[in-house]
Amino acid sequence: MRGDTTAVKNTLYDGYEGPRLPRQVQMQRLHRVIEMELTPIQREILIAYYFQSMTMEQIANQRGICRSSVCRTLHRAENRVRRCLRY
Repeated sequence: MRGDTTAVKNTLYDGYEGPRLPRQVQMQRLHRVIEMELTPIQREILIAYYFQSMTMEQIANQRGICRSSVCRTLHRAENRVRRCLRY
């Protein structure tokens, strides 16, 4: 039964993915959420990781904190952005 993927169905997902916004509008919303909803530390780490392509180790060394703090802060920032963009 494990190999049969048709037996498992997500009953909470009905196939609707919401309206598709133009990429420019999506990017404007993303930048607005990053600027308005994140703390300064979350914003700096998120920008360094995703937009400047720095590794977690590089960010940790630059800020003088441990890697796990960077990972935790990044995870919280990602969750906050997802939550805000959902609405």
